Amino acid sequence: MNLDWAWIQRELPMIGSLLVEHIVLAVLPVLMALIVSLPLGFLVSKMRRATNIVLAFLGTIAAGLTGVMDNIKNYDGAAPNAGTKIILATTLFLLTAGISLVRFRNPNLFQQGNRFLYIASYGLSFAIALVLAFLGGVILYGF
Repeated sequence: MNLDWAWIQRELPMIGSLLVEHIVLAVLPVLMALIVSLPLGFLVSKMRRATNIVLAFLGTIAAGLTGVMDNIKNYDGAAPNAGTKIILATTLFLLTAGISLVRFRNPNLFQQGNRFLYIASYGLSFAIALVLAFLGGVILYGF
């Protein structure tokens, strides 16, 4: 394999700018995630009983914010099914928060008789998340 050094020298400014763009797009988000996640992970590890509530809350908020930002940036606020997705995401957030709160107040839930309701709630959460994923595919692939 021959390397065309003349081409590299001609295109060095473009290669440099693309390298900087790559660093900004790839490395910077990872560093930001580490800056947020490491202290948060430490904090959550110290509050064992509230872990589910904190993680469900922060995960849903992060997903919602990125979805809204994507809608504004790429679709000028008019993404297909945006209203439906917001309603489903809010429902998923409330359901997950409710499940986490019930589990927080009653850690021995699986050893008691309300097991079916608890498992059904998680099934409903999964179904809503699946519908949200399908609606995201509708935007991406245009079904």
